[in-house]
Amino acid sequence: MLWFIVDAHAQQDQAKVLKSIYDEVLLRGQCYPMLDYLCNQIGGRLSGSPEAEKAVQYMYGRMQKYGFDTVYLQPVMVPKWVRGKKETAKIVKAATEFEVNICALGGSVATPESGLTAEVIEVRSINELKLLGEAKVKGKIIFFNRPMDPTLIQTGAAYGGAGDQRVNGPAEAAKLGAVGVVVRSLTLANDEHPHTGMTRYLDDVTKIPACAISTKDADLLNKVLSLKSAAPVKFFFKMSCASYPDVLSYNVVGEIRGTQLPNEVIIAGGHLDSWDNGQGAHDDGAGCVQSVEALRLIKTLGLRPKRTLRVVLFMNEENGLRGGLKYAESAGEEQQSGIKHIAAIESDAGGFTPRAFGVDDSASAVYLKKWENIFQPYGIEQIRRGGGGADIGPLKKYGTILIGYIPDSQRYFDYHHTSIDTFDKVNKRELELGAAAIASLLWLMSEEGVQ
Repeated sequence: MLWFIVDAHAQQDQAKVLKSIYDEVLLRGQCYPMLDYLCNQIGGRLSGSPEAEKAVQYMYGRMQKYGFDTVYLQPVMVPKWVRGKKETAKIVKAATEFEVNICALGGSVATPESGLTAEVIEVRSINELKLLGEAKVKGKIIFFNRPMDPTLIQTGAAYGGAGDQRVNGPAEAAKLGAVGVVVRSLTLANDEHPHTGMTRYLDDVTKIPACAISTKDADLLNKVLSLKSAAPVKFFFKMSCASYPDVLSYNVVGEIRGTQLPNEVIIAGGHLDSWDNGQGAHDDGAGCVQSVEALRLIKTLGLRPKRTLRVVLFMNEENGLRGGLKYAESAGEEQQSGIKHIAAIESDAGGFTPRAFGVDDSASAVYLKKWENIFQPYGIEQIRRGGGGADIGPLKKYGTILIGYIPDSQRYFDYHHTSIDTFDKVNKRELELGAAAIASLLWLMSEEGVQ
């Protein structure tokens, strides 16, 4: 029974540390004003843009001000894609026209300067498109209209289930001779806000213009197509986006060095880039400021972690993942010199109310689960199997335990990749609670390890 008594005392001590972390952020938190500046003074931060560079310098300065032991910029070459002038579109049937809301998919080529008009064909999947064959697709605009599954409680799963039509649909349509693609926005909301996101072209296939249409207008297009008429339904859209040579950017990195096991590194991070059509508040300004705030809380409270804690703000998650790949490359080099990344937390699901942590390794999930009881007073209901993130994913090959910070998911895809992903949509208290949760898990893993 002695081990149980010792463990109980240890948990009581750790519970006091967590209380101090939560008190500090709720009384004197810095993440909300940090996000305010990032969103309202800098704005959307697409890789390769002047705004992305401003964000790099701003967050670098914040980490220096907070007095982290080391702060540095990690160079990385990133793609540069520019949206251009405002996109326009309309549904055309005989003499009737309906203006609709679209936005170019990330990486799309432009339409002709005067716009593109062609007959539109609706499909629900890439397989349905392939069944039509080249004879029916050639010269047409393909409308992918498969909604996210509303019956899935975890909205991330619903997003993943509908995402292939945006990522791969334009290239598959181009193989069959289509001249353009329109994709239903990936959201469960029914509104007029189109959701952008990356599409993936193929080197040996003609690149065709691709846009997202708002869900409300997707329903309108579906309705017009369903009306029986001899006149074909056409779609017109005009976009002036363009791609340019890669440019130099940076991951922003800061750390508090461990006192006993400095060569064991635990990181927390989010992606500093965002799409350009909004402010990138939830995606992923929230994750970035929460991660920086987590280290600030530990530093401010005078806590001395046994293991090294590091924050990484990744560049280019949205349209290339170059920052995550570059950081993993450097982690591999560090491992050769005896420095091992034992765990990584990613916050890239919005600044909403904390719910859980997801752990990708079964043994570590069981080990970390022992802390559920001291997290529960703060709204973290579970430490469960299944988690990670796009930017930290490449670290897996080095044996790093991948952990996803999981806030409430129900509103995230209302704002994701849209013009309404703005600072006013983030609740101060929810954001701060998330930062405290991440700081607490960093501290616990630093003191007691991950297995």
